[in-house]
Amino acid sequence: MKAVVDEINAKTSEFNGMQVPVTVEVDDKKNFTVSVGVPPTTALIMKEVGLGKGSGEPNLQKVGDLPLEAAVRIARMKADDMISYDLKNRVKEVIGTCVSVGVTVEGINPKDIFPPKINAGEYDSILSE
Repeated sequence: MKAVVDEINAKTSEFNGMQVPVTVEVDDKKNFTVSVGVPPTTALIMKEVGLGKGSGEPNLQKVGDLPLEAAVRIARMKADDMISYDLKNRVKEVIGTCVSVGVTVEGINPKDIFPPKINAGEYDSILSE
C-alpha cells in the first residue's frame, strides 16, 4: 500500500494542491500501475495565476493575468485531452478558457489576443512546436 501512495505522490507532485484524476490498476500478482491524468484547463490557469476561484463576472471584472508562455505550457500539458492537433490551436483553446475565468493574457483581453493576433502570426516564434 505504501508503494502505491508513494508512486501517486511522486507522479502528482507538480500538481500540488490540485485535484488530479488517478487510476490504479492491480493485476493477479499484485503488480500495480498508476496512471495520472491532467487537471482541467481552468484549474491549471488558476494555479498559474494564483487564484482560488475565477471571476464572478468574467466579462466585466478581470482577476488575473496569464503570461503567454504559461498558456503554451498548459497547452502542452493538456495536448492529449484537447481537440486541436497543433500547438497554436491548443493555445487558442487555453486562451479561450481564460475568457470564462476572467483572466487576461499578457495584459490583453483574451478575445483581443486571439484569433486576430495569433492568426496573423504575431506569436509564431512562441507557438512553434
